[in-house]
Amino acid sequence: MHVSVAVAWPGRQKVIEMDLPEGSTIADAVARAQAMLPDANLAEMRTGIWSRPCRADTPLREGDRVELYRPLVADAKQMRRARVRRRR
Repeated sequence: MHVSVAVAWPGRQKVIEMDLPEGSTIADAVARAQAMLPDANLAEMRTGIWSRPCRADTPLREGDRVELYRPLVADAKQMRRARVRRRR
């Protein structure tokens, strides 16, 4: 089955197309992508399929796009609250 793995860093993004055997999971796709990007630490990133958060043991289907989400630098809600406090 053909799937893609998308990962983005500040100022750089990579989409890796790959063929995996039927019954493969997100973890299998991430492991294959990690082998292609040895300088990245993909195992610690959160994962999803087509913008929906998913666990690593989620089975993949033909054409899925596995997305790797880097940790947030700041929480948007906390930043908004801080701006409101500064304005008061």
